[in-house]
Amino acid sequence: MNKKIYLDNASTTPVDEEVLEEMKPYFNRKYGNPSSIHSFGQEALVAIDDSREMIADFLNCEAEEIIFTGSATEANNIFITGAIKGVDDPHVITTAIEHDAVLETVKASGAKYSILSVDKEGFVDIEELKKEIRKETVLVSIMYANNEIGTIQDIKKIGETIEELNKERDRKILFHTDAVQAAGYLDCDVQKLKVDGLTLSGHKIYGPKGVGALYKSNDVSLSPIIHGGGQESGLRSGTYNTPLIVGLGKAVQILKRKRKKEETEKLRDYLIEEVLKIEGASLNGPRKKRLPNNTNFSFKGVEGESIVLILDQEQIAVSTGSACSSKTLEASHVLRAIGLEGLEAHGSIRVSLGRDTKKDDLEKLLKVLPEAIKRLRKISGR
Repeated sequence: MNKKIYLDNASTTPVDEEVLEEMKPYFNRKYGNPSSIHSFGQEALVAIDDSREMIADFLNCEAEEIIFTGSATEANNIFITGAIKGVDDPHVITTAIEHDAVLETVKASGAKYSILSVDKEGFVDIEELKKEIRKETVLVSIMYANNEIGTIQDIKKIGETIEELNKERDRKILFHTDAVQAAGYLDCDVQKLKVDGLTLSGHKIYGPKGVGALYKSNDVSLSPIIHGGGQESGLRSGTYNTPLIVGLGKAVQILKRKRKKEETEKLRDYLIEEVLKIEGASLNGPRKKRLPNNTNFSFKGVEGESIVLILDQEQIAVSTGSACSSKTLEASHVLRAIGLEGLEAHGSIRVSLGRDTKKDDLEKLLKVLPEAIKRLRKISGR
């Protein structure tokens, strides 16, 4: 039987064995409710506090600035909606290549908003950002690294720009970044990045699904969007999911030790070089300033979904883009934002590497992929 090859790590990652072992006791032995004052509850609370400290250390912030959530989507909603709620005539700025968890939240918020365009590699123009700033602007949310095409924005420079603009304003502009994809490989020091809010997700960094974290600077006041028992400083009411929070803390703690950034970059560059030898193949996104584990290709005359299905038959898992919206028939809004249209946008696949990816895995893909492209072009007559 063929070995299964998983090359969809931008969608989700397996739970690290160390993380799994750390979580296990909190399912059935250390099961107290952290909000209870007896010893069972306090034992669980200590574990949550330890996880909070681990994440704070990773982000270089105070422990009380970490808010645990049920997902990165929820964390984005809490910061964006919380920053807008109760503000008179708010205006928000974001980009055309944000994850739907940001774009749809901004659109549904009731605030006026501006969506920044990007160039053909997915980069934001800081001068355009400056032009979109209004006196009503209360929030800028720009993704650190794109989940589909891997583009790494200069968040530090954007943060410094907003910091300078704030010196001349009565109403402070908050700066938030979705760092879900970035956390696995990039420096997420919030002091260096000059951000007021930053979002993390457990299952993108070898932690469990169903848990996220939000960094919220102590200088920022947010209105809660979830009400109840007042957990997480009143910003995220609901019983603590202790096992998952413990898992997230452990995943973050071991992240730098297990990153393999340089090794992954070499594999990524090898894959790009070899795939571009296929007739009609093109790379979406930049060659440089790109996530170490991300590649995204288009193939002329071929549907991306068809490629994914053929590769799956060969026990190789890739995707067509964001797993959160892969069931829609519309072309990726990210690919459209960088100028791809019609068949070109539909003919794309994302291959995202992980800690366990080996060169042999890529060689198997490179053996199967050209033949798959030929078959599909022959079927379509293109």
